[in-house]
Amino acid sequence: MALTCGLVGLPSCGKTTIYNAITAAGAGSYDGSEMNRAVISVPDSRIQPLVDMYSAPKIVPATLEVVDIPGLKEGSTAGDGRGNKLLAHIKDVDAVVHVVRCFEDPSVPFEYETIDPARDVETIDLELMVADSQTLQNKINRLTKIARAGDKEAAREIVDCQKVLSALNDGIPARKQGLNEHELASVYDCNLVSLKPVLYVANIKAVTDEENEHVWALAQVAASENAEMISVCGQDEAEISQLDPEDQEEFLRELGLEESSMERVIRAAYRMLGLVNFFTAGEKEVHVWTCRRGDKAPIAAGKIHSDMQHGFIRMEVIRYEDLIKLGSEAAVAKAGKQRIEGKDYEVQDGDIVVIRFSPPKK
Repeated sequence: MALTCGLVGLPSCGKTTIYNAITAAGAGSYDGSEMNRAVISVPDSRIQPLVDMYSAPKIVPATLEVVDIPGLKEGSTAGDGRGNKLLAHIKDVDAVVHVVRCFEDPSVPFEYETIDPARDVETIDLELMVADSQTLQNKINRLTKIARAGDKEAAREIVDCQKVLSALNDGIPARKQGLNEHELASVYDCNLVSLKPVLYVANIKAVTDEENEHVWALAQVAASENAEMISVCGQDEAEISQLDPEDQEEFLRELGLEESSMERVIRAAYRMLGLVNFFTAGEKEVHVWTCRRGDKAPIAAGKIHSDMQHGFIRMEVIRYEDLIKLGSEAAVAKAGKQRIEGKDYEVQDGDIVVIRFSPPKK
């Protein structure tokens, strides 16, 4: 599964700068285009040692797709506002990356005269909720016609949708409503943007701003909903992203950073979504696969190919650490470190697997 993130924020919050810092896409300011989109490889330090061990000529890394839409203003999603069309581009993302301006600079125009992260987050949340309310109301209208014909399932879904809609109208994003399994199922096809998990990014001007009052205020907002927040020197890291990898490392060290903004965003997104990477490796290729933490072996096998899930027999598992330490699959097997796992096994981050399955009959 490819991880997808959608960037939202107010105009002039530095969202596209953050997009460039994450993707190295070098996108300019908006001039009528409706979005920026880029797919980047997810860095994983375990890939190269596996390539070296197997002399694999091909690498297939995990990927991150990032979608950046123009800033949303207050009222932009009302009625048939342009905001609704913009949000359609991020309906299918796994997570929302909310960029919030946390620096003061009169030379950089902003939507408001003051910097207030809590206000800005609330403004964007309200726009997301307005758009979601319209989506839910449209579904309720459709279901009402079906329910009148005696469809009990449609009637039940209407109740769930109306409950979520009522809370949205009270200013509670869907992600904060504590929806149960049935309610989530009822609104699933609506792809509510306010239901998606949020990673907050504090856009700052310098590393020394990491503990300024605006970053602190955004951290309080994130903490109130058990969300993650990271700080990014947007302009600096956008420029660094254009450099060669060796030069990037040097400049990041000068900024006092161990990882690039891309790596920090990816790590935070993985934690937020509960994702893990596992591998298939051999003389042809090293391939990184992604599944959710807690996924059983057949579900993970299905990420490779649906036939592997349906015809799953067993999973042969080697831990990355054991393979690197012992030097070969044969040595791992001799040391008794290779395992045979069945359908109930939960795939772990760093597993190197071989799937045994029964192919479908033709």
